[in-house]
Amino acid sequence: MIATLDIATVQAFLLVADLQSFTRTAEALGTTQAAVSLKLQRLETLLGKRLVERSPRAVRLTADGATFLERARALIAAHDRALLGEASVAQSLSLGISDHAAGPELVPLLERLHAMSSNLTLAVIIGFSREMQEAYDAGRLDAVIVRQEGSRRGGETLAEDEFGWFASRRFTVLKGQPLPLATLAPPCGVRAIAVRALDKAGLKWRERFVGGGVTAVVAAALAGLAIAPLARRIAPVGLVDVGPAHKLPKLGSSKVMLHSKVSDPAKLAALRAVAATFRSVAAV
Repeated sequence: MIATLDIATVQAFLLVADLQSFTRTAEALGTTQAAVSLKLQRLETLLGKRLVERSPRAVRLTADGATFLERARALIAAHDRALLGEASVAQSLSLGISDHAAGPELVPLLERLHAMSSNLTLAVIIGFSREMQEAYDAGRLDAVIVRQEGSRRGGETLAEDEFGWFASRRFTVLKGQPLPLATLAPPCGVRAIAVRALDKAGLKWRERFVGGGVTAVVAAALAGLAIAPLARRIAPVGLVDVGPAHKLPKLGSSKVMLHSKVSDPAKLAALRAVAATFRSVAAV
């Protein structure tokens, strides 16, 4: 009897390879870690090769696993083409992401979605949490990754970010001068948190730089123009938290949430992968 590969098992292997975690893979597939482990064991038994090395901290591909990886991707791509047809209309997933939430997760997130399906057209919009939430509520977006604001409830927690006052190592403030800030324009929630904290502490401040996106705000901070209130997760190398040195008030933390109205199985699978990827990178 000729042995055959199970598509769901191969897809689980690809997720394990990309997320490097049985736990994250189980989250992405909506199943248990034990079930994922069993699938991999069966696949290894069928192939007669060890595909992954398991350790308490990480999961790595073996040499055989790395070799099988490309074949597995080709198999899933061929399966999708056979199932959907070459001329099938691509599905689309519209995803809004808060600028202050989009950090190092964005690249692996997009890589994961691309690897899952070449037939999935992505429309990713970056903006203020409030604007993304309004677009989602109005039905213009399938899902959003935003900071939890006000009394809004529901959604799935992806990360909890701690904020700090970040600046270049060479940044200085002249004695008696207002604290120069680099922020996004209103209605940025992070800007509001920072301004409230400074006002409550009775500290003088001025807006030194207003950016159209976090990338611009980070650039201003790296250039030594001002201090930027940022989540530690997205603050790049080259910026340091100068809050303690300047006796600035603590900014606290906020949750990054995923809200979705998706019911289509393919889109749901993509969003589960999004959530798992975000958690995987945010936890590093």
